[in-house]
Amino acid sequence: MPEKTYKVIEVVGVSEESIQKAVRNALSKASETIRNIDWFEVREIRGAVDRAGTVQFQVEVRIGFRLEVKPVD
Repeated sequence: MPEKTYKVIEVVGVSEESIQKAVRNALSKASETIRNIDWFEVREIRGAVDRAGTVQFQVEVRIGFRLEVKPVD
């Protein structure tokens, strides 16, 4: 079995619905440009409330994706 090497990025997902939706938004957006996402870790949860009382959930997510191995020529 080949060795695996990962790159880790941090993104912030946002949702007015829930913390879980904010995480899913972060993963969904990251997967548009990143392949081989294998895991995630929620690092920080915070939120904001505007003057109308609308709540916005903000979740900092670390995403790990496997680096591709190029065959040796």
